Amino acid sequence: MAVKKVYKVIFYNNDEIFEIYATHVYPSEMYGFVEVEQLLFGERSQLLVDPSEEKLKNEFGGVNRTYIPMNAIVRIDEVEQEGISKVTAVGNSVASFPRSPVKPD
Repeated sequence: MAVKKVYKVIFYNNDEIFEIYATHVYPSEMYGFVEVEQLLFGERSQLLVDPSEEKLKNEFGGVNRTYIPMNAIVRIDEVEQEGISKVTAVGNSVASFPRSPVKPD
């Protein structure tokens, strides 16, 4: 029996990090994009509802294929089983390099 491959795709979308699961991920014919097909989401019959997963279900509901810009991709992993899709806000945890208060002439 063939093993079904599952890929975890993490990418930036505006000021958020999306983590989605799909069965097909490959370079697109449109230059600079990654094609992601057959998105996987958890069962809707779960008792607990994760708001970030619901946001992704609403965002990608009815989508057969999505094209993600290569520069937005953080990583793509082949995993053994589907996990929980989620959206995470990008925090401002990076401090800027300290500058001198005096401007050079």
